[in-house]
Amino acid sequence: MSPILDTLEFDADLISRYDGTGPRYTSYPTALQFHGGFGEAQLRLAAKASNEDPIPRPLSLYVHVPFCFSPCFYCGCNRVITRDMAKADRYLEQLYREASLVAPLFDRDRPVRQLHFGGGTPNFLDIRRMAELMDSLARHFSFLRGDEREYGIELDPRFADAGYVRALGRLGFNRVSVGIQDFDPQVQQAVNRVQSEAQTRKVIEAARDAGFGSASVDLIYGLPRQSIDGFRRTLQQVIELDPDRVAVYGYAHLPALFKAQNQIKATDLPDPATRLGLLRTALEMLTAAGYIYIGMDHFARANDELARVQQAGSLQRNFQGYSTHGGCDIVGLGVSAISRVGDSYSQNARDLVGYYAALDGGRLPVARGIALGEDDLIRREAINQLMCHGWLDKAAFGERHRLLFDVYFAEVLERLAAMEQDGLVRMDPHQIRVTPRGRMLSRIIAMCFDAYLGGAQPAQRYSRTI
Repeated sequence: MSPILDTLEFDADLISRYDGTGPRYTSYPTALQFHGGFGEAQLRLAAKASNEDPIPRPLSLYVHVPFCFSPCFYCGCNRVITRDMAKADRYLEQLYREASLVAPLFDRDRPVRQLHFGGGTPNFLDIRRMAELMDSLARHFSFLRGDEREYGIELDPRFADAGYVRALGRLGFNRVSVGIQDFDPQVQQAVNRVQSEAQTRKVIEAARDAGFGSASVDLIYGLPRQSIDGFRRTLQQVIELDPDRVAVYGYAHLPALFKAQNQIKATDLPDPATRLGLLRTALEMLTAAGYIYIGMDHFARANDELARVQQAGSLQRNFQGYSTHGGCDIVGLGVSAISRVGDSYSQNARDLVGYYAALDGGRLPVARGIALGEDDLIRREAINQLMCHGWLDKAAFGERHRLLFDVYFAEVLERLAAMEQDGLVRMDPHQIRVTPRGRMLSRIIAMCFDAYLGGAQPAQRYSRTI
């Protein structure tokens, strides 16, 4: 049982002092450490070793649908802007080919406990194409049909009506994630995503009527033209929608990496004080409305599974953020998709040309990855424990990994000592505990355990920590 740190202190001065850039730790090592020396052969070996585990893990499938009808200027995802459905048909043919190559690597008795469609805009695919895709996946993998499955999809409400959502339910989906970002018309115009509250409500209500077990929404703070009052109105509308989970992400302005962001004027972005104020407003309003702060950018109702697994001590992080099924091997399908199989990460080609070329040649489209060493596994567990549960039992951790914690992590403890002086953590001979003041800076605390950062500043490819 892991005690949840259900109290939270927002210290704007302290957060401003520590705010910088750093990993989100959806993986450790992060994707910046992936390399071309890990390819198809290494993934096959990882899958074989995974099948031979005494207790084989269930599978979690991630399916990347890269297409969008129009660009959202803030977006940093791998996507293709088009209205040509022929491009989707060609992509699906290749996706089916990939599934036929990947599925035999895993024993058939390993069920798909979790399925997630991301993008891009997954509902770019109409129901006929979506049904064909689900049918193909079900032929290649062992789908579950009971309540224990978690099959989710990200939806853009501008391109999904109630009938579409109900049809998704008949295909086996039971969780939906809806992008909102902000309901303020000025902000929507600035980021090229005009979406009404009514459109959003129809999708969420249709999901509930269709028996979906969970509906979540995504917001972003730090967008151009955002104001405290405008974001407060958005949050009130979101609270009235009553989603089970709310994610509030900080906008990462990296126009050198993401071309669409060049459409955003830097002068329209909130200044640092306003950006912090936006986050503070979200924290105060959501917690006052009964949401539990899970960590980083995630909130959930007390009866939601995300909150329950955190209470039970089994919450994990993966490429979709906080996850209720951390004990699965993740199989990524589609362009740029990332897999986590055994003690390895691998990523598919990040462009359609490379993705198609590999599959046309009868090869898995793995472009890069990494096999984790013993030190990676040790540090990954420590980072996950602190970011998910806010504390770490040093003796128990050392026993699991056959090490003396204070000796192995001597340099880490020195770095944490400075944070202890600022009240971010409390340390004693037995444990490390994140304080209420430190919860907003969990990424900064986790960075102390990251062997790849060293003494240098994190790469500019990382997003801001707040």
